[in-house]
Amino acid sequence: MADTSALVSKLSSLGLKDSPVEHVAVENNEQWAEALATASGLPSNYVLTKTLVFKPKQPKSEPIAPIVVVIKETTTASSKAIGTELKLKDLRLANEDVLKDVFQTARGSGTYERYMSHQFSPFALGQVPQEHIGNVRVVIDKALLTGDAQIAFHPLNSSQTVFVDSAALKAYIASVEGLQHVVEMDFTAEAAAAPVPKPAAKPAAKKSSAAAKTEDTAGLNKLGIQTPKSVDFSEWYTEVVLKSELLSRYDVSGCYIVRPRAYFVWQQIQEFFDAGIKGMGVKNCYFPMFVSSQVLEREKDHIEGFAPEVAWVTRAGSKELNEPLAIRPTSETVMYPYFGDWIRSHRDLPLRLNQWCSVVRWEFKNPQPFLRTREFLWQEGHCAYFGKEQAMRETLEVLTLYRRVYEELLAVPVIEGEKSEKEKFAGGVTTTTVEGFIPDTGRGIQGGTSHYLGQNFSKMFNVVVEDPASEAGADRAKLYVHQASWGLSTRTIGVMVMLHSDDKGLVLPPRVAETQVIIVPCGVNAKTTSEQRAAINDACLSVEARLRIVGVRAEADLRDDKTPAFKFNHWELRGVPIRIEIGPKDLESHIVTTIRRDTGARDAVQTDALETTVPLMMVTMQAEMLARARKIMDERVKIVLEWADFVPALNSKCLALIPWCEREVCEEQIKKRSTRDVMADEPENEREPSMGAKSLCLPYKQPENPPIVPGQTKCIQCGEDAKRYALFGRSY
Repeated sequence: MADTSALVSKLSSLGLKDSPVEHVAVENNEQWAEALATASGLPSNYVLTKTLVFKPKQPKSEPIAPIVVVIKETTTASSKAIGTELKLKDLRLANEDVLKDVFQTARGSGTYERYMSHQFSPFALGQVPQEHIGNVRVVIDKALLTGDAQIAFHPLNSSQTVFVDSAALKAYIASVEGLQHVVEMDFTAEAAAAPVPKPAAKPAAKKSSAAAKTEDTAGLNKLGIQTPKSVDFSEWYTEVVLKSELLSRYDVSGCYIVRPRAYFVWQQIQEFFDAGIKGMGVKNCYFPMFVSSQVLEREKDHIEGFAPEVAWVTRAGSKELNEPLAIRPTSETVMYPYFGDWIRSHRDLPLRLNQWCSVVRWEFKNPQPFLRTREFLWQEGHCAYFGKEQAMRETLEVLTLYRRVYEELLAVPVIEGEKSEKEKFAGGVTTTTVEGFIPDTGRGIQGGTSHYLGQNFSKMFNVVVEDPASEAGADRAKLYVHQASWGLSTRTIGVMVMLHSDDKGLVLPPRVAETQVIIVPCGVNAKTTSEQRAAINDACLSVEARLRIVGVRAEADLRDDKTPAFKFNHWELRGVPIRIEIGPKDLESHIVTTIRRDTGARDAVQTDALETTVPLMMVTMQAEMLARARKIMDERVKIVLEWADFVPALNSKCLALIPWCEREVCEEQIKKRSTRDVMADEPENEREPSMGAKSLCLPYKQPENPPIVPGQTKCIQCGEDAKRYALFGRSY
């Protein structure tokens, strides 16, 4: 059914009495309501609608199985609830290719507004070819089928509206030949039946507040951390990053202000990593943040995973743009067209570029500071080589740098390995990764990835060179270049905070602390003379100056309106690695007292030895923080040789190294069989979903006891031959 007149004729046979109402073309439901408000000939009682198209995550070998969801404008469609109803998982809004290929829509036709189906309608079902219609599922909001209100739809374009009753809607859907899967769903009941997460048990001294949604309930208007790490990890984490002044909230949901204390950590990472890649021959550059839709869509398989997350600029001032511009979610499609212009000969290779920038990825429900934010800072390297060996060598060299960032700067141990086929970067050949571990939640967390892209992108963007081994001439053979890409983001800071911090607040490794040593005058009271106060303050300033000369970032806190106890708590909350206390008796004895933030260990240090003792103390603290974290991770990564032990290991907050066949279908089964709601071992927390285990990586360092014996060792889930040990776990 390709035109409106044919559709109206069909609807008339099903009970449509009035002609479509003409109005200006609209782009969203708000404009639709305004357009109808000025139109004539409308029914006295009608409701607006939304028609959304979802697509489940499925292997590319399977036929596309879209889900058309028809709901009232005021209904909230939960993809999770829909998935539960249809027994499908990982639903996401379908991209434009799905609508074009299955529903025969075209860009600019008015039936599709990018990733937001305000103008799409169930009447597009009549356009689905027979080879696709059997795979389409339709979900109808029961609220549309009750009452006597007329239901408003766009009849294949956004400048007209038809009004049908529920009987005509049901009759139309029933008339679509080959459509087999139609479900009526009560979204109101789904919302009412959704379990309300039970508040985690709090210490008896902490009272609940009526203002549950204010910052005050999170303790954000009170000094100190109010929520213990062991009681509510998510709440504790949010308190730490906000109260320690790493971040501040912003008035755009999912965005945060990166404050100086956190930005300093990022700068240390930048300086370390930048020196590393420059030593490899990589040069920094900067590409614009805007991407045309035409360019973005050239690599469809790659961008599909990002499609729901792409933010679009559609207007400049009061003028609509001729073509919407995307804000980069990643830069392969931004940079590679120009690689094709710049690389003409094998002599132009290698081309090795990196940029420090921010990216925007919009769609998610539960932002988490540093871990899931709509805009975040990162670096992304993109390099082109003549051969595979060079590109793969760079991939691994960068992975080593990522490991060093975590271990040498942040004191976070990581596991190096490769991603599975299911988890690898879209469009890549091999994805290598460093994986961290958060023992308090028992979850893995991806730290950074480095990808060998093969020739996939060079073929897409025609990045070729002449084969130097072929004969010169007009028909000289062309070779596609090999590429690598790699990225590391401010997620690094979140991993560091989650791993090291405690119920007093932030704990910073000395190498990345903006203030490494805080010096606090003590023992001052009402009986202290002004001369004694001045002498203590002068001693603090002297220690500050001496430490700065030897490269220690020291600061004296001489505020006279705050007590020493207040200052202790203030700087503990903010993670300063070492505190030095100086009082009257210390002056007499020519000593100071040092306190380590990570262990609370107190030591008396001779003042004439400060320049050597304090730097050594920081080196020791940095090393011990890493060693403690590594010991815990090593104890909690379990070799599991039987399926019966797999889920118990996860539920004990461990990661599991298992003999694995490396098949994608097996990975799906592992995830399904280990999902907590399936095992019924604990309630779901919306902020920390109880997902099943997924493969984190295939570690480069493989267990040797017992080893994988080809043809003998079996996968613990499916019984097929195991290829390697794989690291599985629940993850962020």
